[in-house]
Amino acid sequence: MSYDPIPPEVRSRLKDLRLTSRRAIGGQGIGVHRSRSRGAGLEFAQYRAYEPGDEPRQIDWKLYARSDRFFVREAERESPLAVWILIDASASMAQADAARPDWSRLHAAKALAACLAELALRQGDRFGLVALREDGLRLVAPASGTRQRDRLLLELHGLSARGGFPALPALAPLWERIGAGDLVILLGDCFDDASVDLVERLAAARREVLVIPLLTVEERDFSFTGGHRFRDPETGEELLGDGAAMRTDYLARFATARRELKARLDACGIRHADYFLDQALDLPLRRLFGARDAAEYA
Repeated sequence: MSYDPIPPEVRSRLKDLRLTSRRAIGGQGIGVHRSRSRGAGLEFAQYRAYEPGDEPRQIDWKLYARSDRFFVREAERESPLAVWILIDASASMAQADAARPDWSRLHAAKALAACLAELALRQGDRFGLVALREDGLRLVAPASGTRQRDRLLLELHGLSARGGFPALPALAPLWERIGAGDLVILLGDCFDDASVDLVERLAAARREVLVIPLLTVEERDFSFTGGHRFRDPETGEELLGDGAAMRTDYLARFATARRELKARLDACGIRHADYFLDQALDLPLRRLFGARDAAEYA
């Protein structure tokens, strides 16, 4: 596959990360996700009587020698996790900083999605993609393997940002497809209440949800000077003003909005990590999945 949005230095650090699901291990904290089904695995779980079709290698021959009966050793086995990567593909995701116009929110979302797919691929987990846009959902159902990775990269390559966020009825396929043990990761700016409502509803339905809000440097620092025309890319509304005069009020409002979003997500038990466009791409992944060296890449 020729399209690879993962920077080489980030790819080399992915080997230290592992996708984990709290719900998949019974809410006992971050760790390896395990199946409640039984089978051939590494950790012994129990014996059961031999049944036709069982593999001979599963028979405990020492126990047979003592009991003259066939018993099969069962073990807990790691179960493939289904990872759903949700990308907000509305028009505001096309925003980039003037200092780096070739690195928009959507570019970052695509690269993060590719990183998540790579992690899932290495673990043998299933992974899928949903692009959220008002003209319809673009969905790649979860599957595993390199072909699935290439399918997802192809979808990412052709994805563009336009329009608004989907209305609630258009999100029906998500409720039909996302299972109770699945892991959902939303990549978006989280400025639209509808996107926050979506993750709140998923969390209320006992899906494990993670959120990575994607933000520009200019939104964080508001370093504008002189007269500017600010335009909402989704509504077309415009605001004229002097950047320096607006800065203090803007930064206060921005900080309040971030606190309110954090409070909403925390109230639902949704883990989250901000990503600003001047940061190392893997920083939010390290914060979400417990890497101790996350501060090194801030």
